[in-house]
Amino acid sequence: MAFECARRGARVQVLDPRAPGRGATYASAGILAPYIEGHSPELRALGVRGMAGYEPFLATLNASVDQAPEYRRAGTLQTAFDDEGARELTELARLLAEADVEHRFMDGTAARLLEAGLSSRVIAALEIPAHGYVSPDALVGALVDGATRLGTTFSTARVTGLEPSGGVTRVATEADTIEADAVVLAAGSWVSELPTSIDSSHQPPSTVRTNLLRQSVIRPIRGQLLHLKSCAPMASRVLWGPGCYIVPRQDGTVLVGATVEDVGFDERATLGGVRALVDAASALVPGLDAASLEDVRVGLRPATADELPLIGPSATMPQVFYAAGHYRSGVLLAPLTAGLVADLVLDGRAGPELDALRPARFGL
Repeated sequence: MAFECARRGARVQVLDPRAPGRGATYASAGILAPYIEGHSPELRALGVRGMAGYEPFLATLNASVDQAPEYRRAGTLQTAFDDEGARELTELARLLAEADVEHRFMDGTAARLLEAGLSSRVIAALEIPAHGYVSPDALVGALVDGATRLGTTFSTARVTGLEPSGGVTRVATEADTIEADAVVLAAGSWVSELPTSIDSSHQPPSTVRTNLLRQSVIRPIRGQLLHLKSCAPMASRVLWGPGCYIVPRQDGTVLVGATVEDVGFDERATLGGVRALVDAASALVPGLDAASLEDVRVGLRPATADELPLIGPSATMPQVFYAAGHYRSGVLLAPLTAGLVADLVLDGRAGPELDALRPARFGL
């Protein structure tokens, strides 16, 4: 959003107590797979629109920076180990056929001809060529670079309160207070913890209600992700199996994710989480047993009650806008969210997608 708003001429300041991208994005594999991740028709349609916007967005970004982020659209191969899983893939194939989406359903033998590293336990698979991934680390780096070149400043400051005042919004940090024409709340799971009054010891009833509403609407869901290094190529596309997904990168690294844990603001990596991912990945691609474990990344995904993000103006605070609650689709929806927010904040244009995403649906 910072890059898109700055590109359109806005003077942007980003306040984040962490380095850019060190929240949920840090533990993201960057998968672009709306036909798998879209668990509702609304989320699927939003994800398809988000994926379609990636190439023009990256073309604009890449023209502004020295190094383009890794981006591949080699497809996904979703697999099944048993008859129930195969039936689920058959049903998804039927829905894709009705929507005229390119796909290919196959048995386990055909799947292993496509990806030789797959386990003999795979009895069926579904290929969706339109899917792919982008490297979240490289994407964040390029966006920061591009935004900085356009005059955006990044401050590792913790916001301690917001307060509308005379046509502007006062943003209090631990160091000072900033006045802004518009404020975008894009703090992921921490949006639910952000005070909406600068003097938090004397919050009015409406402010207390807003804070409690946010805490009930957005909850952190821990995701653990394994960063592996393989000596041999493991796959040529993103693999999806029972209990995990596997993303092979061009540099020989492999990402395995991700757990889904409702544990509050606990960002610890755990033995149980690592074990579950290792077991699932080994069952899907046995050759990964020889890979080295480079890192365990942990992020808190911001989930809303309906799993749709909050994008749009606040119903309780003038000139304050939300861009949060993206849960498992933050990277997928990044270009779309940036465009929607920039349209709204800078031009006053509300895209049709915002009807289902407005914070007002939860009273925010």
